[in-house]
Amino acid sequence: MTIKILGQLSDFELRQLRIFKAVVECEGFSAAETQLNISRPTISNHIANLESRLKMKLCHRGRGGFALTEEGTAVYEQTTQLLDQLERFRNTINNLGSSPSGQLRVALSDTLSLDKRCLLPEIIRQFHLSAPNVELIVDIEQMATMEKSVLNHQLDVAIIPYHRQLEGLNYSHLFTDVNYLYCGNLHPLFDTPDTQIDDRLIIQQKLIHAGLTPHEEVYQQIANMNLVGESYFYESRIAMLLSGCFISFLPEEIARPYVERGELRALCPAQRQFRLGVAVISRKSSQPNRAKELFLQTIRSIHQAAEAAPPY
Repeated sequence: MTIKILGQLSDFELRQLRIFKAVVECEGFSAAETQLNISRPTISNHIANLESRLKMKLCHRGRGGFALTEEGTAVYEQTTQLLDQLERFRNTINNLGSSPSGQLRVALSDTLSLDKRCLLPEIIRQFHLSAPNVELIVDIEQMATMEKSVLNHQLDVAIIPYHRQLEGLNYSHLFTDVNYLYCGNLHPLFDTPDTQIDDRLIIQQKLIHAGLTPHEEVYQQIANMNLVGESYFYESRIAMLLSGCFISFLPEEIARPYVERGELRALCPAQRQFRLGVAVISRKSSQPNRAKELFLQTIRSIHQAAEAAPPY
């Protein structure tokens, strides 16, 4: 029997363990590329180096798909516990001083950072004035990536369009978007009166959707439509609409400038619409995190007039 002796872990090896954990939770290297924002060959090199360091094979990868070995399952479970402990240690240390310190990692979905209803600049200003020693890291991510990252301690707070409620996350409603079905001015339906557009004609058109599992109100709208492609980010979805080849749902506020310029129009807005709430999410935890709590408190203070009854 080979005895494996593991010495002290360096920061580099901790990073390799984080990459390994992400690959396991994404169920493969390809899906992990987006979450980690590094290439598949780089991920593969990190995993191979980790296996060499640990002197054991952690996973099978190749044409047969991704699968953990018995040793890989044990390493994943221990890695999860180790990283959770490190997160608790970080939060405890950052909570010992007279004011919050350390890092606060925040992400937002497409366009929300400059959406006037989100009030992010004011949130950042008030938070920074209250906690000037906190290093604030703010980025734009896809919604599914943000949910996983908050659950896995890779993000502290995220602001997302609500589409489902996950166990382990807290939700705080901010505002509601009304989404309408749009086409571009080069699309055959652009100049067609709504009185001449019926369901039969709508379902014949090629629909671009966000690529997420929809909640009930969204599902009722798209269930029988001709789904031909995906585009999560609004900017790329609008470009596809402007091509004249597709139709798609967009929040009214996002589409408004294009409608005013005559580049987009809503199709049958009385019938083809759904509501989508925007919410702040954070991980449920018994561990104190003063920076996170202050940031959430700042959001609640600025959004005191948020709707009492969110659409979910």
